[in-house]
Amino acid sequence: MSARIMVVEDEEALTTLLRYNLDAEGYDVETVGRGDDADTRLKERVPDLIVLDWMLPGLSGIELCRRLRARPETRQLPIIMLTARGEESERVRGLATGADDYIVKPFSVPELLARVKGLLRRASPERLATVLTYGDIELDREKRRVARSGRQIDLGPTEYRLLEFFLEHPGRVFSREQLLDAVWGSDVYVEARTVDVHVKRLREALEPVQCARMIETVRGAGYRLTQQVQAQALSN
Repeated sequence: MSARIMVVEDEEALTTLLRYNLDAEGYDVETVGRGDDADTRLKERVPDLIVLDWMLPGLSGIELCRRLRARPETRQLPIIMLTARGEESERVRGLATGADDYIVKPFSVPELLARVKGLLRRASPERLATVLTYGDIELDREKRRVARSGRQIDLGPTEYRLLEFFLEHPGRVFSREQLLDAVWGSDVYVEARTVDVHVKRLREALEPVQCARMIETVRGAGYRLTQQVQAQALSN
């Protein structure tokens, strides 16, 4: 699944430039023009990385960065601070507030893309991995192939995306709403119960290789990927 990047920038031309280039790299890009609006959205949905302008209407980038570092769910969120301020004292202030990196305008787009990729690689290596593995389950993103111990598992497009997402976050519990947002996207209206249908289909697809139980229902919370797959043996 594509890494999700939020760009918080109030200059429309720069926002368009960043969206175009990040889209071209295959990222799922969301843009916000105000700091307070970004703060609200980040409480609802946390991206994999945020490109954050220093000076913003509504709420400054520095204050938003402070707030993000104070919340457990965004404490480790990679943040690149984007600003026209080039003095060393201002760079130090930005990094001291909690930013992971700092780029001064005007900047080289290839340099920004390289820094984005570097931060994502350190923070979420599974996002950039070509092959995801979990026990003896293997998902090859380039070939769009899933197998267990060499035995191919046939999945529909939605079931593939579900399994890919679970493999990126093994052990974590996700509600139906979180899975809808991650797999279907926030711009598509789908009823929460649709998740149940596709989880059932995913389990059915995994049953021939005897690992349907790896997708566990957590009563009252949602679903998660468990270690049970590693303890099950393939039948002949």
